[in-house]
Amino acid sequence: MDVWSSLMDGFATALTPMNFMYAVIGVILGTAVGVLPGLGPAMTVALLLPVTYALEPTSAFIMFAGIYYGGMYGGSTTSILLNTPGESSSVVTAIEGNKMAKAGRAAQALATAAIGSFVAGTIGTALLAVCAPIVVKFAVSLGAPSYFAIMVLALLAVTAVLGSSRLRGFASLGLGLAIGLVGMDSVTGQRRLTFGQPLLADGLDIVVVAVAIFAVGEALWVAAYLRRTPLHAIPVGQPWMGKFDWKRSWMPWLRGTAFGFPFGALPAGGAEIPTFLSYVTEKRLSKHPEEFGKGAIEGVAGPEAANNAAAAGTLTPMLALGLPTNATAAVMLAAFTSYGIQPGPQLFTSQGPLVWALIASLFIGNFLLLIINLPLAPMWAKLLQLPRPYLYAGILFFATLGAYSVNLQAFDLVILLVLGALGFMMRRFGLPVLPLILGVILGPRIEGQLRKTLQLSAGDPAGLLGEPIAVGIYVIIGLILLWPFAYKLFRRSRPVAAPAGGAAPLATEAGDAVHSNHNAVYTNHKERP
Repeated sequence: MDVWSSLMDGFATALTPMNFMYAVIGVILGTAVGVLPGLGPAMTVALLLPVTYALEPTSAFIMFAGIYYGGMYGGSTTSILLNTPGESSSVVTAIEGNKMAKAGRAAQALATAAIGSFVAGTIGTALLAVCAPIVVKFAVSLGAPSYFAIMVLALLAVTAVLGSSRLRGFASLGLGLAIGLVGMDSVTGQRRLTFGQPLLADGLDIVVVAVAIFAVGEALWVAAYLRRTPLHAIPVGQPWMGKFDWKRSWMPWLRGTAFGFPFGALPAGGAEIPTFLSYVTEKRLSKHPEEFGKGAIEGVAGPEAANNAAAAGTLTPMLALGLPTNATAAVMLAAFTSYGIQPGPQLFTSQGPLVWALIASLFIGNFLLLIINLPLAPMWAKLLQLPRPYLYAGILFFATLGAYSVNLQAFDLVILLVLGALGFMMRRFGLPVLPLILGVILGPRIEGQLRKTLQLSAGDPAGLLGEPIAVGIYVIIGLILLWPFAYKLFRRSRPVAAPAGGAAPLATEAGDAVHSNHNAVYTNHKERP
């Protein structure tokens, strides 16, 4: 009862007219910057931090919470409409969301993203209030071997499941891991893959990489075939979700929430891994797997729910341990410090009214996001009716603006162009872009956890198996890698009943060969816009 009474006191504080106004401002600002490629909630909070020095700490953090959730949702809008993620956690949404938009179902994709964000954010915030001590205790109990195993599982699961060619998937993953190595070694201080360029010493920003691979690569791909294909407006379609859409979305919303919150609460977690795992899970469990890659609504509902549940989860270690797990939480931690407040185990005791007002404002921000963005879904969808030369010119403009605003370095524009050309070539030769993005995001983290594990075990590789959770995850990894070979052996060992004449086995083998050849041709085929 103490939790609920504290939460009610938080609502009383957050719903005062002035604090409610700051929540509305935060949600609107967060959504507005979230829809711009490269401009995410972390940058907005950092820019507004000096402006809020004159505010009361409670009002300032209520506005920050609105910006946080608004930015998380806003990133899905450009992912769906323009195939341009505004945040790295919105990368997965672009896969199916943009296909739905091109099929005239942009409003449905935006609606399921908005409702899924509301459902997952509300459940995640409730879990933050009720289960934070339990989740934090579990997260702290995990060591470097378990974190390393979890990240390797995420890499292999996505690379092995997505796409029809594992070779192309692992080639894309290798490119991503190589890009993730660019910069200065955090242990030895040695520069890697910088080619003598000092501006590469800090590595490549994931926002610049994502915007280049998705936005610039997509724009170049469209431009390459723009004159060869007839120009026609993309239909907007029906403005709301139908009964069938609701039926296919509600379970992915719940499963995405189950993925998002625990990973967000892990000190080495974040919103990227659960969105990838949610997408893989929905593809496996869907009754319509043939729609994935062509615009499956489950592929939008699940990852978006995971994204917003993780947003609530990331506040758990930040508030209870003073440990930020993403850039926005790090800026909020700096804001706490600037007010003389130290997040940690004593925060709920020393600053109870502020913490519970912050948690209550997350519920309020979720509700505001739903009532603001759900009616706007058809209006956002009509952006697709712009002529494609103007549309993709706008994409390139905002992509350039977003990439430049990350570090305010003109050199980032060169990186944007080079990686955009790489994104174009990947589309040309059928390499999936998702493993590359995942490799860039998780590569440095995996290296850090691997080094920590080997340091703790004095260089003994057996240290990777030093925790039971890590051993269990490696068993799952082994099953993922060996399952295709075991399945092929199982199919070969099955007896084939041949009719009279004995021609069926040859016909079956020929049919399998033709089917395999057809799949190869289909894989190499590029859908022209």
